[in-house]
Amino acid sequence: MSDRDDFLLWVRTDLYEAERALHNGDAAARRALWSHHEPVSVLGAWRNAVGRQELDALFNALEGSFSDCTSYAFELLAYDVVGDMAYTAGLEQTSTSVDGEPRTYTLRATQVYRREQGAWRVAHRHGDTVAG
Repeated sequence: MSDRDDFLLWVRTDLYEAERALHNGDAAARRALWSHHEPVSVLGAWRNAVGRQELDALFNALEGSFSDCTSYAFELLAYDVVGDMAYTAGLEQTSTSVDGEPRTYTLRATQVYRREQGAWRVAHRHGDTVAG
């Protein structure tokens, strides 16, 4: 398997499952997939975070807000792997409850990854809502 194939398999399994779990109110898998080395950052649809301390606070807030995910899909539009760096760009379509209220929304999501000790870790995320 090539680096690109391995990375794509990881995105479609581990990363997908972590995002689905987050939208069910469990951020443990997402935390495990994020880098523990600086720099890390999120430019989020609802909140930003720079550095591990802010990132942990963001994950706690999201974990407390999300529940009852009925649907999560990631439409991968582009990706690449170059050495120990990679990126994805795509659309996340989610139906979940946010603070107890059912919501369905689509986010444009771009993430940057780095390979650390042989495992892919998320280093940066940018997400914004799709209007319309």
